Amino acid sequence: MIAGLRLLALGDIGIVTALTHLRVARPHRADAARNYDAILAAARVAFAEQGAEAPLEEIARRAGVGIATLYRNFPTREVLIENVYVTEVEAVCATAGEAERLGPRDGLYAWLRRFVEYIGAKQPLAAGLNRESTAYLECRRALYAAGGPLLERAQRAREVRADVTIDDVMRLTSAIASGHFPHADQRDHVLTVALDGLSAQPE
Repeated sequence: MIAGLRLLALGDIGIVTALTHLRVARPHRADAARNYDAILAAARVAFAEQGAEAPLEEIARRAGVGIATLYRNFPTREVLIENVYVTEVEAVCATAGEAERLGPRDGLYAWLRRFVEYIGAKQPLAAGLNRESTAYLECRRALYAAGGPLLERAQRAREVRADVTIDDVMRLTSAIASGHFPHADQRDHVLTVALDGLSAQPE
């Protein structure tokens, strides 16, 4: 178990990481909870469109709340950015469980494609993150913890080369996701070539 992470059992794959403790607590009252959800949804879109400096007043307007309500839930821009980021990472980690329905290599590759899609879409948001913060570091460890069992399963099935680690794989796919491609199709093609290189070669 990775220190500092709260882990939940998930079928035969192993574990999925719960990062709820890193997020601002969702209010219990129904109307307050709706406002909380609306702010996060609006922030996710605004940060994707305009980057981490998207005006908080505009986020509040999109969410249908006043700026005071936004600050009551998320006291600073950094807190809001981290909450959006944590929510997105949780979603990526959760998809690791879906890989159980696929073969070992197909499951790993499907999850890595989801990871690359996520990283590519979240580059504007990532610019506003403190890379030394607890939230960022735990999210990074959570992604490794979600992908590691998928890699190990594919290696046990001898469908993926045995001389790579989850760190190797995550660095490879992160580099592709963070690259600048004129079209998404080219990024997908480069990822396909990289994944082909991970496949175990016939003996």
